[in-house]
Amino acid sequence: MTSIHYKSALELVGLIRSKDLSPVELMEETLRRIETVNPALNAFVAMRAEQAMEEAKGLGERIASGIDPGPLAGIPVGVKDLEDVKGMVTSFGSIPFKDNVVYQDSVQVARLRSAGAIIVGKTNTPEFGFTGFTKNRLYGVTRNPWNRERTPGGSSGGAAAAIAAGMTPLVTGSDAGGSIRIPACYSGCFGLKPTYGRIPLGPVPLLLMTRTWTLGPLTRSVGDAALYLDCVAGHHPADPGSLPPLGFSYLKSLKNLPPGLKIGFSPTLGYARVQKEIMALVEKAANSFEQMGHHVEIWDGKLPEVSQAWSDLMNWELYGQIHQDLERIRPELGRTLVKSLDSARDLSINDHLKIQEIRTELNRVLWEYFERFDLLLTPTMPTEAFAAKGPPPAEIDGHPIPLLGAVAFTYPFNLSGHPAATVRAGLTESGLPAGLQLIGPRYRDDLVLQAAYAYEQACPWDEWPDV
Repeated sequence: MTSIHYKSALELVGLIRSKDLSPVELMEETLRRIETVNPALNAFVAMRAEQAMEEAKGLGERIASGIDPGPLAGIPVGVKDLEDVKGMVTSFGSIPFKDNVVYQDSVQVARLRSAGAIIVGKTNTPEFGFTGFTKNRLYGVTRNPWNRERTPGGSSGGAAAAIAAGMTPLVTGSDAGGSIRIPACYSGCFGLKPTYGRIPLGPVPLLLMTRTWTLGPLTRSVGDAALYLDCVAGHHPADPGSLPPLGFSYLKSLKNLPPGLKIGFSPTLGYARVQKEIMALVEKAANSFEQMGHHVEIWDGKLPEVSQAWSDLMNWELYGQIHQDLERIRPELGRTLVKSLDSARDLSINDHLKIQEIRTELNRVLWEYFERFDLLLTPTMPTEAFAAKGPPPAEIDGHPIPLLGAVAFTYPFNLSGHPAATVRAGLTESGLPAGLQLIGPRYRDDLVLQAAYAYEQACPWDEWPDV
């Protein structure tokens, strides 16, 4: 029997609804687990344990009186510390914001609560989510449950560590360049970056300008991610770019993957280098779709070079969010972050026009791709997890790679807005997870989830680290 700490949210909801498990019992076990394993991993950086227990007791009383507990029925949830939880600090992993208590839930958190979830605390993130590993000067380093000397990835690294270590069954993540998929891959979880706009952002002080940043879940199963999306997707006025609901359940449609899909597999996207051991695992995972009755072929196309355009947009977005406070807080920010913000301030009109030209070309290539294929498969990460304190690898199998070569497969699909997910492709000889990335046409989050679910049934990832 699966330990309660590694049961899916769907299983736990079923137990609570059948009254075989109470919300209080689940919360007690959750808080006990966090207290036991978190000190070695540093996944959670702030807790609301007393409030969570009170909310669990209240939910138990409502269930006893016959009130429906909602689709998330007392499920404990961790929230990434870039997102607001009423009454808690949103620090962004940044010293100047260590006392930034907020007085309103984000739209996503409010919807999770409305569905019956209980927020237990905030998970660690690099400063403003700006790196692919999780370390900041406010809360320190987060470590990978599979190997504490390695990173769980970033920027949703605390979230991924919490999932892989069995602390909570659901966590919130965000992804502007891979920040859900990178840590999900390195930690052996499932991570979904939905289509841009699928989950509303905000409220934020300035409406986002770059249309790259998305919210989404990290989970231990595909079904849990579909349940999560059912609870939080749909338009909200705080985010005018958010999409209307589609009128169907992602969870109920999981088994509806069309037969005989035409799937392209790109080992490199035309430019990336991949660790040999990772590539072998990913190729095997991609070929499993052939065994499921789909047609898989190598795509020998190439994406345009988008790294500088994406990097400039990320810097510009953050500059827009904190420019009014920048000079005041500059001495307390990380030096690399300050350098990035200063570069954003210096972007010219011509620079922005060039970014849009590149983005247009990327859209054209993927438009043509998805006229030929139903899905795109790639490695999620080109290496296994690197050192917990960084830096990211500068070479792969002895060959130098550029700065963004360590995250080569994730950020293009933020620039394009396509839905993308990562599933576990196996474990390396070092016992570290590898990941297969699934990318679908815009707005086909359902197809990505269906394909991931089919893969999960064919190649289940039942093993979790012993922490």
